[in-house]
Amino acid sequence: MDFYKVIKTRRSIRIYRKTEIPQDILNRVLNSARIAPSGSNRQPWRFIIIKEQSRRKEIAKLCHNQLFIADAPVVIVGCGKDIHYNRGEWMGNFSVLVDVAIAFDHLTLAARAEGLGTCWIGSFDNEGIKKFLNIPEDVNVVAITPLGYPEKDSAFCESHDRLPLEEIIYHETWGKR
Repeated sequence: MDFYKVIKTRRSIRIYRKTEIPQDILNRVLNSARIAPSGSNRQPWRFIIIKEQSRRKEIAKLCHNQLFIADAPVVIVGCGKDIHYNRGEWMGNFSVLVDVAIAFDHLTLAARAEGLGTCWIGSFDNEGIKKFLNIPEDVNVVAITPLGYPEKDSAFCESHDRLPLEEIIYHETWGKR
């Protein structure tokens, strides 16, 4: 699929088919996250793949009862390992969030290229999920996504509710159009 079509038609999907994801497709999607760039190539991400129905339901509850999450055949929990290194002044400990977000974005775009839907979940009980999944103390949940085939074939469409380019781009200095 054309890269720009992937970007233009990626949507947050909240209704999924029960169809299982073939392992080779899942591996391609996960590998896209693995090869993402990170600051100083530290690769602080770790991903927990959840397929068991009862465990997906529990994760959905821990995402403030966003129960649609459990309807996808796979849930991916993206975690960031504290690298104990301030690699950029004010970025400080936030750099792990940026690195994991980059990898997670690679994952969501690869999923779209494979015909799979995702929904970036940022509202969750970090401590509850850490306890449920036995995540170590120096690791935190950064993002979660259900992963599956959209119920509707028309789910992937171009969004028309984005700001125009001229509203978000400045030249040489803030405010200069």
